[in-house]
Amino acid sequence: MRVFGASLLAILWALACIEGAISHGDQPLAKIAIHNAKFALHDQAYVKASPTVLGLGGQNTEFLTVEFSSPSPSVDDWIGVFSPANFSASTCLPEDIRVTPPLLCSAPIKYQYANYTSPNYKNTGKGSLKLQLINQRSDFSFALFSGGLVNPKVVAVSNSVAFANPNAPVYPRLAQGKVWNEMTVTWTSGYGINDAAPFIEWGLKGGDKVRSPAGTLTFDRRSMCGAPASTVGWRDPGYIHTSFLKELWPNLVYSYKLGHRLFNGTYIWSQQYQFRASPYPGQNSLQRVVIFGDMGKDEADGSNEYNQYQRGSLNTTKQLIEDLKNIDIVFHIGDICYANGYLSQWDQFTAQVESITSTVPYMIASGNHERDWPGTGSFYGNLDSGGECGVLAETMFYVPAENRAKFWYSTDFGMFRFCIADTEHDWREGTEQYRFIEHCLASVDRQKQPWLIFLAHRVLGYSSSSFYAEEGSFAEPMGRDDLQKLWQKYKVDIAMYGHVHNYERTCPIYQNICTNEEKHYYKGTLNGTIHVVAGGGGASLADFTTINTKWSIFKDYDYGFVKLTAFDHSNLLFEYKKSRDGKVYDSFRISRGYRDILACTVDSCPSSTLAS
Repeated sequence: MRVFGASLLAILWALACIEGAISHGDQPLAKIAIHNAKFALHDQAYVKASPTVLGLGGQNTEFLTVEFSSPSPSVDDWIGVFSPANFSASTCLPEDIRVTPPLLCSAPIKYQYANYTSPNYKNTGKGSLKLQLINQRSDFSFALFSGGLVNPKVVAVSNSVAFANPNAPVYPRLAQGKVWNEMTVTWTSGYGINDAAPFIEWGLKGGDKVRSPAGTLTFDRRSMCGAPASTVGWRDPGYIHTSFLKELWPNLVYSYKLGHRLFNGTYIWSQQYQFRASPYPGQNSLQRVVIFGDMGKDEADGSNEYNQYQRGSLNTTKQLIEDLKNIDIVFHIGDICYANGYLSQWDQFTAQVESITSTVPYMIASGNHERDWPGTGSFYGNLDSGGECGVLAETMFYVPAENRAKFWYSTDFGMFRFCIADTEHDWREGTEQYRFIEHCLASVDRQKQPWLIFLAHRVLGYSSSSFYAEEGSFAEPMGRDDLQKLWQKYKVDIAMYGHVHNYERTCPIYQNICTNEEKHYYKGTLNGTIHVVAGGGGASLADFTTINTKWSIFKDYDYGFVKLTAFDHSNLLFEYKKSRDGKVYDSFRISRGYRDILACTVDSCPSSTLAS
């Protein structure tokens, strides 16, 4: 027992600081308020985890059994999962040379109540849990706490558990490159540039393979802007690699696998994956796009989510995986995983969506929970990123932006042009981002790419959410003041947002007036833009106002996502599907010709003069 003494004392000191370091009370780990934590190791208590080695078959996600016993059981007892397993002061580097042990380490990566699957635990003092672990570049240990989340006492600590190769390349994320025939692959590993050379082995499915090198990025605590990201939420991110696969043939299937060549000459490989190359801009073929925001992550074993903040997340993920053969590209428009400064959650999110991100391009936008932090240049000076200030989103995922710190970009996909805004930076007229948005909308050739879609995280258009209604703006204040003239001038078909955790669709609208009375089948010109809130990806739902908003056609207080299907240059299908069953609950069609796009409507063409 003495072996654990210094280790556990360090844990307690680290965890005791969590409450004061949180930046967003909705993060489940932030609910562990153990400023009154005490050291209470008991000879008759134990925690045992098995198997001790995971991933022997090459898998990077595996369930294990944690058995535990306490001589004084309570319904409030809980198991915390820690990684790295050793929390002794000797493994925690000080942030300041004047700091003396015990030093601040990190929060548990997840937790679960001891009686979750052992209802008789309070009477018997014995229980077990089936917990899912993912490969996160380090080992794990499990601690039994009494006293609940408010006054916890460490009763016992388990043996350590590790994956067979904790450094293995994992969780590939595809994204479109800066040109139409380029695909990027980003992944995570424990191998730095002094350990191994990262690359992708890839080629046409069934054909010869080539190898393309990958660049490597990482960051340290000094890249974080505040707590908890820089303190108790900090966890070493490992190394993030990106390779650029160029000169792809449109619509053909390519296979690939992640590789690392160690400097002793041996190779480390991932499993094999495959993707279909993107269509040529303007290509007339079936093209299917999924869009949602605010999904977050959840635990398949039921742990971690003290307040059930992102319970819809697994259903959304499940529906996309089940329908993946009918999806060509995904847009996750902000509030990616709600790590809020607890960095381990990014690994868990990339593991959750791996089946999707390894198969189709997964394009993200920046939300308040990725970027916002006071004094860092974000448009909103709140604490929503938990001190991440955009670093995690900008590094973990690739987007074809000129500067990923300015998270706006455009991307073409066949008959679609997508203009993705960054609502956490100023978008108003006269700003750099406003100029980007206008150029993106103005530069598309609508004869070849008729479907023009505007995407952003915060609602810059229209929403009937209660909190926007209370502000009287029914959107972000100043949201549409400057942008609506661009949407109208360049005839944007659909503007879509997250941030509000529900679903809503408006009529085609301009300056608060519906420009088309149709609801489900639009023929010819829309005369305005249809605005859609698709923020029900998984995070806790948001209420609607009781005020009757006449421009609102359909509202749904539930989890779901949007699917766009372009059949050709003249026909587009919009569908809203619920995450619980994947069925369609709202839809409309647009049917029109190129002449309809060219037709003038209010404020969409230059004013006529006698000279013209």
